Amino acid sequence: MDIGVMIFPTDQTMDPVELARESEARGFESLWFPEHSHIPTSRETPWGGNEGAPPLPSFYWRTHDPFVALGACAAVTTKLKLGTGICLVAQRDPIHTAKEVASLDRISGGRMLFGVGYGWNKEEMNHHGTAYGDRRDILRENVLAMKELWTQEEAAFDGEHVRFSSSWSWPKPTQPGGPPVILGGNAGPRTAAHIAEFCDGWMPIGGRHPLERWDLIVDACHAVGRDPESIERGLFGARPDEAKLNELASAGISRAVLGLPQGPRDDVLRALDELAPLVEAMREA
Repeated sequence: MDIGVMIFPTDQTMDPVELARESEARGFESLWFPEHSHIPTSRETPWGGNEGAPPLPSFYWRTHDPFVALGACAAVTTKLKLGTGICLVAQRDPIHTAKEVASLDRISGGRMLFGVGYGWNKEEMNHHGTAYGDRRDILRENVLAMKELWTQEEAAFDGEHVRFSSSWSWPKPTQPGGPPVILGGNAGPRTAAHIAEFCDGWMPIGGRHPLERWDLIVDACHAVGRDPESIERGLFGARPDEAKLNELASAGISRAVLGLPQGPRDDVLRALDELAPLVEAMREA
């Protein structure tokens, strides 16, 4: 099992470039940065869309742009994989995003992991002109359109939400077909169908055991003639417990991403040191 780490990179926590260097030095497989363009102050949607959730922490509206931050991290590392965890694709222009993803993958030498998610903050989406009820369909078309831009010399797309005529777009990603597309979130039937159709991996948030919904993804893969084993399984926000990680590895989970504290440099470095033994312990799992 590979072990990665994640943090909201902000102006109040450890510098993301130094964090990338220190993560690679300790052998972590990947570093993941979430995304929020901004947080409307109305705060009508509870944290995560869950009624009764605690107040939203301020690091949600202080986070750096993930592509800028990960691009800087790419320049000071050589092996560390660089992931968006997750990119709010339904709020984004697919043509610009395809360019950012391809550029990061090219600059990093093929180390980009494209984590995507539907999103939960209705007010944030509304500011981008994204209808909450359409977010799943928009994400699907955006990703499919990006794949066209990554793989075709002359790309075009004609969907309900995304349309563009024959176009040139370079650079192409280093990884054939583009970086792995890894969908986060709990998998219902519709999400399972999307994973089977256009994703390379599934990485739900810890606390929702991935085996509970994996059968839906298996069924969705069979429905479209795809081998379910071609989909990599990971867990975002996994518990940093060796016994639990071994249990997950035995169940087919190949990547666990552990959370880092939203604190100053010394707190984050201390956490990296505490988590680092799990990298070697899980290497053969």
